[in-house]
Amino acid sequence: MEIELPVIITKRLLLRMATKEDIPEIIQYFTDNKTFFTPFYPCWADCFFTEEYWQLQLELNLHEFKNDFSLRLFLFLKENPRKIIGTINFSNFVRGVAQYCNVGYGLAEAEQGKGYMTEALQAAIAYIFKELNMHRVMANYMPHNQRSGNLLKRLGFVVEGYARNYLLINGQWQDHILTSLINPDWQAR
Repeated sequence: MEIELPVIITKRLLLRMATKEDIPEIIQYFTDNKTFFTPFYPCWADCFFTEEYWQLQLELNLHEFKNDFSLRLFLFLKENPRKIIGTINFSNFVRGVAQYCNVGYGLAEAEQGKGYMTEALQAAIAYIFKELNMHRVMANYMPHNQRSGNLLKRLGFVVEGYARNYLLINGQWQDHILTSLINPDWQAR
C-alpha cells in the first residue's frame, strides 16, 4: 500500500515534504538564512549545504514518514510554489500509550512578522492531530527566544517545565522552556 504524502494548503502557503527537484531551493534557503539561524541551530555539518547531503536527507525523510517516525515539511508561498520560506519538523513519534511527537520550526529572516508560521503551524498541527492521530505535540524554546515563546502561546501551547542545558545549540548547551499542546479530539483508533 502506497502512503499518500501530505500536501497541506493554507490561505497563503503550501506545506509539503521536499522532493529531489527542491534541493537547489533548499540549499538556497539555508544559505540565505545561515547567519540568522545559527544562534538557534546545532552546529552546521560541513556537508549540510551540499546536494549529496540533501539527497540522502530527503530519502531519510520519506523513509521516516512512511514508517511513522517523523514528518518534515517545507513551507512554500502559494503565489511562488518553488520558493521555500520555512520548515516545520515533527519528529520523535512515540506511539503506544504515549501518542506524542516533538515539533521544531524555522522561518526565513525576510518573512518574519507576517504571520506565516502561525498559519503554517495551525494547519500542520491540525494534520498531525486529525490524520496522524497524535494526542500531544511538544515544542521547546530557549528562554531568550521570546518570539518563539509568543508564537507557541498564541497557538495554545502550555508551559510544562524548564530544562537546564537541554540541547546543544550552536556549540553551547542551552536551557529550554518545555511546552505542549494536547489534541482535544483524540480518539483511540
